[in-house]
Amino acid sequence: MSHRTLSDRSSAAPVIRSVATGLAAAAGAAGISYGLGRFARRHPGGDRWRRTNHAGVPVSLLEGPIAAAGAAAGVLVRAALATPRSARRTAAELVAITGAAAVGVYDDRYGSAQAKGFRGHLRALRGGVITSGMIKIAGIGAAGLAAALIDPADAPTAAGRGLDVVINTGLTAGTANLINLFDLRPGRAAKVIMMGAPVPGAAAVVGAALGVLPADLAGVSMLGDCGANALGAGLGVAAGRLPRAVRLVVLAGVAGLTLASEQVSFSRVIEANRWLAALDELGRHPGGGNGD
Repeated sequence: MSHRTLSDRSSAAPVIRSVATGLAAAAGAAGISYGLGRFARRHPGGDRWRRTNHAGVPVSLLEGPIAAAGAAAGVLVRAALATPRSARRTAAELVAITGAAAVGVYDDRYGSAQAKGFRGHLRALRGGVITSGMIKIAGIGAAGLAAALIDPADAPTAAGRGLDVVINTGLTAGTANLINLFDLRPGRAAKVIMMGAPVPGAAAVVGAALGVLPADLAGVSMLGDCGANALGAGLGVAAGRLPRAVRLVVLAGVAGLTLASEQVSFSRVIEANRWLAALDELGRHPGGGNGD
């Protein structure tokens, strides 16, 4: 066997190990979220965990905590198998996912519809009213900042590290909010999360989305603020390890879509495009439909 062949195998080993670890994390997250979902359907948790969606169909909000738990489990699976192990990376992901999930549960359970959209919450705040949505925005921002500080990008200067903290905080908080904006039809938000599969480190949240997707598509449960924010935050933390130039482009895209949502309906845009509409409808059960 030539030295070149041995060298090729040696250089390929870390890549193979990384892919295998990612697949294990995704499988663990999907298995946990799917299994917990089946258990929840047998023990629905009463009216406090139910919401009537825009189609008049009652759906369970337990999918949100279940998705967050699945994502956290996937992170721990990856942390146990990864070589070298990174306690900072694991802690950052868990803080972002659980922090976003916690304020999402609060908004799901106790939130009101007195204000809609980021501008609506700001107008309410200027009027002296602190909405549940504003509490959620502040909580997700704090979780994103904590994650960015726990696992900062490896910039060579203090100014660069500070810039990266700002970028990564915006990515985590912005992605968490953006995924929530897509949670208006069965399976839509979970599909958007799964499109993040190419992002390195996103395996846990992608697996969690895959695990809850069947029940979501059936219209019997929905991610809600808890699940959409948690998975979105996890995806944002993963994107925070991309090169800075790529992160800036992604952050601009997230900000642009968020601002656009204040003016246009994502649902109408999707329905007006046959390819997007076909993808949106894929796997969805007739008559189901979640969303506010």
